[in-house]
Amino acid sequence: MKITILPGINKDRVKEGFDRIDLSPGDTVSIVGNTGSGKSAFINDIEVLAQNDTITCRRVLIDDKVPSEEMVRNPAMKPIAMITQNTRIIADLTVAEFISHHARARQTQGNLVEETIDLANKFTGEKVVGTSKISSLSGGQTKAILIADALAISRTPILLLDEVENAGIYKDRFISLLKQFEKTVIFVTHNPLLSLITNFRIVMKNGGVDRVLTPGDSEARAVCTLKLIDSYLMDCREKIRNGELIQ
Repeated sequence: MKITILPGINKDRVKEGFDRIDLSPGDTVSIVGNTGSGKSAFINDIEVLAQNDTITCRRVLIDDKVPSEEMVRNPAMKPIAMITQNTRIIADLTVAEFISHHARARQTQGNLVEETIDLANKFTGEKVVGTSKISSLSGGQTKAILIADALAISRTPILLLDEVENAGIYKDRFISLLKQFEKTVIFVTHNPLLSLITNFRIVMKNGGVDRVLTPGDSEARAVCTLKLIDSYLMDCREKIRNGELIQ
């Protein structure tokens, strides 16, 4: 499934700095910019499948067509899953029960409880177990479960993630696993590593898209350095949590 974003306007009502953005299955995109630059508005337009009916006047097409009313209004038909930085689950269910209920509601077949938990544990260093209460999970564990749920159960072809970098997610491993699912994944992020390891980088400014970058191999050296730094930080995080001293 291809998604296309057609330009709208920025805060000064000036046309955005692109003609169209076409994203295909497997593409990963980072949305970057200063606070207040319009990053969240950009992915919100995608989530609601905007048709010149939001403040930005953008339009979103699916496979070069205006989305049907059913696709826009019916959650079961919507091809988009969105996970925000403030996501919390308030439910008196275990992790396994939560996943099982969602799988039945989606009529998704397979051994999905174990598959979803195993996938979540590949993203985060904070191990998730099926018997834990879903409401007692940390922010990182919750996001890992929701992302795994979107991949294994919802199976939406487009995934929107708003600032997952502060949730104890293994970023490089995360991107590699996501690419295996051949989904279009769009990140709002302030994290340099996530920004550099995506296929495209959309730079926001003054409420609109300022430019779209396709760096290719030009940033390879910086990516290698940031991977080492990120790995070291994650290792330090786990040692500190376990009461160890950093040598």
